[in-house]
Amino acid sequence: MIETEMKTTKPKIILLLLVLMAALLALSGYQWLSLQLQPVDASDSNPIELRLPEDSTASQVAALLAGQGLIRNERMFLAYCRQKGLDTQLQAGLYEFNRSMSLPQLAAMIAEGKVKNSSLTIPEGYTVRQIGELLYKENICTPEQWEEALATVGDYAFLPPTAMSPDKRLEGFLYPDTYGIDKNSSARDIVAMMLARFSEVWNQEFAASAKEKNISVRDAVIIASLIEREAQVPEERKRIAGVIYNRLQVGMPLQIDATIIYSLGEHREALTYKDLEIDSPYNTYRNVGLPVGPIASPGRASIAAALDPESNDYMYYVAKGDGSHHFSITYTEHLTAKARYGL
Repeated sequence: MIETEMKTTKPKIILLLLVLMAALLALSGYQWLSLQLQPVDASDSNPIELRLPEDSTASQVAALLAGQGLIRNERMFLAYCRQKGLDTQLQAGLYEFNRSMSLPQLAAMIAEGKVKNSSLTIPEGYTVRQIGELLYKENICTPEQWEEALATVGDYAFLPPTAMSPDKRLEGFLYPDTYGIDKNSSARDIVAMMLARFSEVWNQEFAASAKEKNISVRDAVIIASLIEREAQVPEERKRIAGVIYNRLQVGMPLQIDATIIYSLGEHREALTYKDLEIDSPYNTYRNVGLPVGPIASPGRASIAAALDPESNDYMYYVAKGDGSHHFSITYTEHLTAKARYGL
């Protein structure tokens, strides 16, 4: 009788143990799942800016969040978004998150598109290529979207014919300034803003002066772009402009190093004699007169200098090594200055 009872009790104990183990496993699993939804660090409210590019998939968004330490588990983010029907609603744009936000909070914020409106600063002296690279870095657009934006620009009174390549056609006219952008700002929108800003600044501040001096908008921008890339000291802009006009007047090559660097398509700390021989319409060592187009986007001060140069007799200048230049009237003086500054 006792033996029979023991045989009956043993399976019950085993079953109870199995039930307890299953319950413990379920509890552990629930706790693990619950932990994945919690903030990575509830005490860390430091803002983290993160831009989610256009056409990002839910997987790409999860990877970006994980890369910034904002979520504990990418798969859990994806699973949560699918369960809540948010995986197809995640919106691009610049967001401000922090590590005290839970996974559900992050997912809801992105699905609702609660972006942080931001500003984009285009530095003076940037080329079209550099502006594009800045936009890629900020995840505002892809290289393909940038190229498409350049190629689809319509007619503007100050732009050359469309027969030119898009980047050369727009070079110098994408006005350097700070622009307000939001989640819906595309590469096309930004190009349009920069061109509109150039038109506004030119018409309000420079058009009358250019007309009075019989200088075309294109020539003014070309000269201003040379000044922008050559003058590191603001006070020298008008003096450098004076040298440029002096050389143009006597038919002397401008011999501006910045045009060689532009022709080469890459920055060089020092140019070689071989570099100076590059076959390019922008090479002002080989070609007399202005280059065929601007070499950068000049700012307001450089445009002003191009239209109001200093009246001087200087024909040469050489870098002194501190950002400023030594100016000379004669070639003999210029050679002495070069020797003095180790050039």
